[in-house]
Amino acid sequence: MDVTILSVAVAVVVVLLTAAFRYVETLQRKLNDFLLKVDEKSDRNGGELVANVLAAHGVKFVYTLCGGHISPILVACDKLGIRVVDTRIEATAAFAADATARVSGTVGVCCVTAGPGLTNTVTAVKNAQMAESPLLLLGGAGASLTQGRGALQDIDQMVLFKPLCKFCARVTRVREIPTILRRAIHAAQSGTPGPVFVEFPIDTLYPYSLVRQEAGVTDEAKTLGKKFVNKYILHHVNSVFAGAWDEHVVQPLPVERPFATAEQVNSCVSMVRKAKKPVIVLGSQATLPPTQAGALTNALTNMGIPCFLGGMSRGLLGRNSPIHIMQKRRDALKDADVVILAGTVCDFRLSYGRVLNRKSKIVAVNRSKEQLLKNSDLFWKPTLAVNADPGSFLVSLYELLGMDYKCDPTWPAQLKARDHEKEAANKKKATEKTEHHLNPLKVLYELEDIMSDDAIMVADGGDFVGSAAYIVRPRGPLRWLDPGAFGTLGVGAGFALGVKLCNPDAEVWVIFGDGALGYSMIEFDTFVRHKVPIAAVVGNDGGWTQIMREQVPMFGTAIGCQLTHNAYEKMAESLGATGLLMDRSCDDKVRDVLKDAKKSLNSGQPTLINVLVGRTNFRDGSISV
Repeated sequence: MDVTILSVAVAVVVVLLTAAFRYVETLQRKLNDFLLKVDEKSDRNGGELVANVLAAHGVKFVYTLCGGHISPILVACDKLGIRVVDTRIEATAAFAADATARVSGTVGVCCVTAGPGLTNTVTAVKNAQMAESPLLLLGGAGASLTQGRGALQDIDQMVLFKPLCKFCARVTRVREIPTILRRAIHAAQSGTPGPVFVEFPIDTLYPYSLVRQEAGVTDEAKTLGKKFVNKYILHHVNSVFAGAWDEHVVQPLPVERPFATAEQVNSCVSMVRKAKKPVIVLGSQATLPPTQAGALTNALTNMGIPCFLGGMSRGLLGRNSPIHIMQKRRDALKDADVVILAGTVCDFRLSYGRVLNRKSKIVAVNRSKEQLLKNSDLFWKPTLAVNADPGSFLVSLYELLGMDYKCDPTWPAQLKARDHEKEAANKKKATEKTEHHLNPLKVLYELEDIMSDDAIMVADGGDFVGSAAYIVRPRGPLRWLDPGAFGTLGVGAGFALGVKLCNPDAEVWVIFGDGALGYSMIEFDTFVRHKVPIAAVVGNDGGWTQIMREQVPMFGTAIGCQLTHNAYEKMAESLGATGLLMDRSCDDKVRDVLKDAKKSLNSGQPTLINVLVGRTNFRDGSISV
């Protein structure tokens, strides 16, 4: 009983202290409204403060679809040399910001207008949340005085994004812009990275004189009532601009990241030294700053422990590493005596942990406490759970193991032999003739051969992309992008746009399914307008084949799964890009067509290859739910 009373008392104190803090904060704000001066003659605007903060944080690109609510931000960014890249739908802008964040090591920035502009980004923001990508979403909004009163595109935007973002804030005073943006960017990159959202009512972005005019402030109010309303509006406008142009701090706040203790790393060292069959399963978190990809690659290579790479960690070991295992992961995990889950989550991708051997020692390392122990109450138990950055953990593990440690090479060789066996079977299947059109495996093997050593691949699709994941090999770290755990279709154009701008000298190839291409086709206009040369290889099998593989055997119908073999190459040409067709007549010229595409790409021309492919049984048994 005493414990209950104490708990209630503590809760009441916390509530009271929180309320008191908010009250003091409100009083401070009101006091500042009166004490700080309003420069009524200034023609500056809040967009300039936004641009200043972004520039100070090293932001080079802002992705957008324009709107009157956000014009001052876009204009100010352009003046400071931040490249403004406009797309044909807001989702693409958000996907491009996500990709920029993944490959640049800083935040990716998307700026869209109010209402439908923001709602069009919801899927992309959720994708960034699940992919743990530090995306900064800047959104316009109606004037603060008119919110909730039926203004144009006026909805409760905060309620949409609070479940999706680590940090959400609404700017109510121009002077708050630098502080709120610095906090937002800090939150996006700290701990487990993720998206953040800052809302800008239109009166915080435009110049004082225009805001005052649009608010309806007049010098001609005659009645007492009109004078009172006029005074109220004037006070509100002045409070928005009070202290707006005082000196502001715009420099970045220190990013906070969790690191493992020496005791935790030493505990893992002890397990690894005793292990005969250790395995490391890496996820996207392993590639996050501050660990350099080169340092992590060096650590993994010298330890010699076989690795399975997923998400953004694909490519970390190059194309042909003897310790990179691609096939039969389930069998390897059953055989392993120590498994290190470095940023890998026991969700559907690991059968919720059921693929792990209960006799194995499991070391789980993850920045997210929630993801660290996901499903550990059901199917698996960690021997050591470390809430820390996986990349730095692995580098520390290598350093503490010392130069005298090397995994017994017969173990990775045993697993690699399984790879070779499976790959031989895949290559044999690639030589088979399909009933119609081209064998997709043959096309993918030819693509693997002709891509340059610096190529970056973007994956957007189902069946065709699922096949590509087994055949094409990322050339290096941060050179493979797929949507991640959310499995979102439609990321292709945005991801390609972001990675190409961040890596202007690299070849960028997008591997599309024909279904997924439907989301991105119009963005070839964006590639052409902004002179962003990318190559798209479209596996056109005339259907949603990944779904069809399950639906037809189960229900006996392909309803809802059938598309047509559209002339996507002609659509690309109509938008100013190069379009190429590859069909059955090209069976002995697949490489030649791909080389033509590469030549077009290297000349600076966005290029699409419409590859008519037949259906194989290569992915029979794969699931989409």
